[in-house]
Amino acid sequence: MSALQSWRKAYGALKDSTTVSLANLNSDFKDLDVAIVRATNHVETPPKERHLRKIVAATSIARPRADVAYCIHALARRLAKTRNWIVALKTLVVIHRLLRDGDPTFREEFLPFTQRVRILQLSNFKDDSSPIAWDYSSWVRTYGLFLEEKLECFRVLKYDIEAERLPKQGQGSEKGHSRTRELNSQDLLEQLPALQQLLYRLIGCRPEGAANNNYLVQYALALVLKESFKIYCAINDGIINLVDKFFEMPRHEALKAVDIYRRAGQQAGSLSDFYESCRGLELARNFQFPTLREPPQTFISTMEEYVKEAPRMVPVTEPLELPERLLLTYKPEEAEEAPEPVPIVEEKPQAVEEPAPVPTSSEIASPPPKPEITDTGDLLGLSDPNPSVSAIEESNALALAIIPTGVDSSTTNTATEQDPTGWELALVAATPNSNTNPLAMERRWIRQAHIGQLIR
Repeated sequence: MSALQSWRKAYGALKDSTTVSLANLNSDFKDLDVAIVRATNHVETPPKERHLRKIVAATSIARPRADVAYCIHALARRLAKTRNWIVALKTLVVIHRLLRDGDPTFREEFLPFTQRVRILQLSNFKDDSSPIAWDYSSWVRTYGLFLEEKLECFRVLKYDIEAERLPKQGQGSEKGHSRTRELNSQDLLEQLPALQQLLYRLIGCRPEGAANNNYLVQYALALVLKESFKIYCAINDGIINLVDKFFEMPRHEALKAVDIYRRAGQQAGSLSDFYESCRGLELARNFQFPTLREPPQTFISTMEEYVKEAPRMVPVTEPLELPERLLLTYKPEEAEEAPEPVPIVEEKPQAVEEPAPVPTSSEIASPPPKPEITDTGDLLGLSDPNPSVSAIEESNALALAIIPTGVDSSTTNTATEQDPTGWELALVAATPNSNTNPLAMERRWIRQAHIGQLIR
């Protein structure tokens, strides 16, 4: 076995030197190609800083975008062609360092490239050189999934968690909170699941088997642990913000908030176990692991009770447009049942304007009775200076209810008094429940008793 390993090391060194010689002769970007090959060689040590600095300088904002694109293609080609776990892992480390410490220009070019070419999906990667290399290959695949999820989280958040720390008022700049503490409900429900998915991939980076004691694996794991601190802080600040806004959410948002809160409690326990497994590693000498506390699970029952009575989302303009819409649908129906109101409306004001203190029998018999009943020109009779009581009742019966002609007007008036119209029902149904005192008291109690337990 030792002879085979020695042969593999010699073969890897020969391939590296050959690749460097070809880059010096044939490449237009020979300095960058040489730096990439030497930073990702077959030697089982972390990439040297001097090679990383050359790669970072080649992807800075001062260089043309063509140089940045060439660097991305060179790293992708290096990762796609290799079947050695050392080269693959060191290439992922270089990409991770460029995302963390490099210029934002690299990330701006790398994001669209990974959407076209999934270079970080290494589900088929496997080093068959030895059984020990299988454990290393498994961790390389997991590490690649974490980096891909990191890019996906950036697409959702539109900012880098590593750089976004806001200072608290009245405290020093070292004290701060994440941007998730100040988000509105819609952005909060969109960003928290992305952060939780990223934390899920991070917790999955726990090394197993031979990879648990490998120094190169622990070097990459240290970069992952640095990411975990700020990811957890962003989730924790977001949960505090979520609890503060929960009792004002409609039902569909409250359901999402309950799932997010429940998953936050589960991930806090999983992250504590992940930290506990890393404490025994050599890299733990340079880290101070925080003490995590799970969010109070008793609050979930309170959230579920609120969901049962939470209001549903209704557009603000809907109650205002509803009566208008009912009137628009009502007027054509009225016009269909009374097709001849227009000429009668024109004749009626002329008959009213004539001063007649005592109407004669000829004046009463002159207008036909049926057209006078179907007069809907003025539903309330406001244009009549002295309307009779019977005319008002007959016109109201026709205006407020569409009924057969044989129905008595007195029965119609009684039915309209007992049966409210559609827009009145809509306004009553849209009125929210005013009994919100228990929920407000519950929220104040939860904020005082439990939220203080969260790690800030």
